[in-house]
Amino acid sequence: MTLPRIAVDAMGGDEGVRVMIEGAALARRRHDRFKFLLVGDEERIKTALENHPNLRAASEILHSIDVVAGDEKPTQALRRAKTTSMGMAINAVKTGAAGAAVSGGNTGALMAMSKLALRTMPGIDRPALSALLPTLGETDMVMLDLGANTECDARNLVQFAIMGAAYSRIVTGREQPRVRLLNIGTEETKGTGDLQIAAGQLKDAANGLAMSFDGFVEADKINRGEVDVVVTDGFSGNIALKAVEGTARFVADLLRRSFASSLRSKFGFLVSRPATELLKHHLDPNNHNGAVFLGLNGVVVKSHGSASAVGVANAVAVTARLLEHNLTERIAADLERLGGSHLGRTAKAAE
Repeated sequence: MTLPRIAVDAMGGDEGVRVMIEGAALARRRHDRFKFLLVGDEERIKTALENHPNLRAASEILHSIDVVAGDEKPTQALRRAKTTSMGMAINAVKTGAAGAAVSGGNTGALMAMSKLALRTMPGIDRPALSALLPTLGETDMVMLDLGANTECDARNLVQFAIMGAAYSRIVTGREQPRVRLLNIGTEETKGTGDLQIAAGQLKDAANGLAMSFDGFVEADKINRGEVDVVVTDGFSGNIALKAVEGTARFVADLLRRSFASSLRSKFGFLVSRPATELLKHHLDPNNHNGAVFLGLNGVVVKSHGSASAVGVANAVAVTARLLEHNLTERIAADLERLGGSHLGRTAKAAE
């Protein structure tokens, strides 16, 4: 089966064309069903493709030399949506020229352009930024929202849970993803009114969906492998994500410093190297790269700006998997099954 083309913003990311093309080429070597629309400076893309004939044979180039800067405000980037490589990649999804878009560029601009061009799905008020995080379990964990919406009511949280569960079923293969709301405690009385309302509605909704819901989870338990989908607002989610990433870097740096502290420690490193290499692989963000904007009428994936070629390849692979398993259609079906437009009340409405 040939998948719809994936539009790649070749100018996005810290290193731009070289890494984006290398990543797409690596993904193409692993999965030869992929077809690409490479958006960016045509001459630079052609030069990069000289070393990747397999990718060149599966790609079309859409020329653009206009780039969204990493520090550019979303409102400014929106004015150039028709001329920038990022905007043109998203527009390709809108017109059907591509099935999905991948960019390593400015996150705020990517969200703003995607929402304006693709709009939110019926029954979804706001799109959410979701990513995969490593756990001690057999599969990664889906977490959302990670920064797209700093304030969310119960209705938003319920919608996020439905979208996250559909995403989890695709990437983890689990038929009944374990969904939890991030909270300051697991007791039913803990948290804001919106959290408690969302929890009550999700308990009812879980009976009609392929998910299990059992209340709340605290931040120190999200990576234990006991939950498949963690749902929260973008403010708390972004803080939790940065804390997890910072802790991973702290552990890696602490180990590196400890092993270099003495000759005995260096010998210990040689003995334990297989274990430390496994730890390094598990904590490497490139192996979990690819954040998804859920809730749009189309698939848009954000690659980390500093991602390596391996990281970009993983983001492309996530994109293709979502296309292959019809993520948007699955979310729409779940919303329709539960009357999505009526799900979720705000705490104020419940008073």
